[in-house]
Amino acid sequence: MIDVNWFYYVLHAAFINCLLVLIFFYFLIKLDFNSNYSFLYAVSLAVLSYPSVGTPFVDHHAVYLSILAVCYFILALKEKNKNFWILSSFFLVLSFFSKQIPSAYLVIFLVFVLFAKFFINKKKDFFYFFYGATFSVIFFLIFFLVNKIQIKDFFTQYIFYPMTIGDNRLNSLRFNFSNVFLQFKFIYLALSPLIFYSFLEIKKKKGYRNYEKLFIAFITVITTLILIYCQLITKNQILIFFLIPWCLGISHYLLKDFKKINILSGVFIMLLIFTTIKYHLRFNEEKKFMELENVNLEKAVNAEILDPSLKGLKWIHKKYATNPEYELKKLIEIKKIILKDTKKKIIVSDYQLLSFLTKNRNFAPNKWFDPLSIPNISNNYFQEYREFFISKLIEQKISNIYVIDESKLEILLPIFENPNCFSKSRLNEISVKLEISKCL
Repeated sequence: MIDVNWFYYVLHAAFINCLLVLIFFYFLIKLDFNSNYSFLYAVSLAVLSYPSVGTPFVDHHAVYLSILAVCYFILALKEKNKNFWILSSFFLVLSFFSKQIPSAYLVIFLVFVLFAKFFINKKKDFFYFFYGATFSVIFFLIFFLVNKIQIKDFFTQYIFYPMTIGDNRLNSLRFNFSNVFLQFKFIYLALSPLIFYSFLEIKKKKGYRNYEKLFIAFITVITTLILIYCQLITKNQILIFFLIPWCLGISHYLLKDFKKINILSGVFIMLLIFTTIKYHLRFNEEKKFMELENVNLEKAVNAEILDPSLKGLKWIHKKYATNPEYELKKLIEIKKIILKDTKKKIIVSDYQLLSFLTKNRNFAPNKWFDPLSIPNISNNYFQEYREFFISKLIEQKISNIYVIDESKLEILLPIFENPNCFSKSRLNEISVKLEISKCL
């Protein structure tokens, strides 16, 4: 049996990246696009996708699985292949269970496209899309039953509570030229040939004869705009620059019969190379996604100092960028204390590898402890969350909670109705221990 291991953790992200790239290459080839160009666009996609973070990340999973769903949706339109319809809905469901957006928006949009397709040619082959979605949902329902996950908990934690976060983000979102256009200018540039192509086809009144290609252009444009919108409302580091090779590849395919395609091909490839190098340096080399862009990476120290299993890795954190040795020293202190503790315990920390390093098999009810991941006391779902949290502690017979970063106490402590039920002891400058047996 495979144990928790850093190599397999990174391999997970590498596998998804490889799947995305291979299917995109296959997608372009199935569109009857030049294999050499297809290879170049696929390589660019490989560089600009998962390498920006390097480890599994829910936002990346959700976006890439959605893109795979759209690729198979387009192939299903072109090839009239029932398997492509099934694969499209399958990846869309996988995307949704990774994170609610962008798949929730894409479902609405793609169903609209299906009805438009039916209106044009009256064929019902797309029903396989709904069959695939139905079987995929049934699979997850079985997964819930096997793992004793309550459907009520799923809807509360995955649907209803996140909607309250979405409302707050939408209310605070400010659309302006800089954040909507300037930061995504190269994505829009890669998208513009699709709009140009659609305009030409409609002007020539060939729209109904070439409706499949118009659908491809339309689907690509709207999908890209949905992903940009989702990027804005998540307020996370930008991860969608991989859309540049995706849009350019589809643009190049649709314009391959254009009389000035040789000139356009040169423009496309130059833009592809320039943007790939630009964002590779910024996100992969300078680690902008991990907020290390302005950190001197040469100060990073060997992660093996913390644990032999991290051999070959370098360690640096934005908060301790000038003194990573100090950070590791404090983490080693905490690690030793946790290892000596024979009681049932959970670890509340952004240093999530501590559970692995200390061989702690008990899990915290939350992965992240921040104002978005946990309802505040005024939220309608706070009481439900409190009951869920306490039930998980009771279920695992937890006695101690180790908190690394005291600021998390402001979020954690309101969960306990009696603020005097636990005892708090300081471990070092960055961590405390809560003894909670009396609270349960």
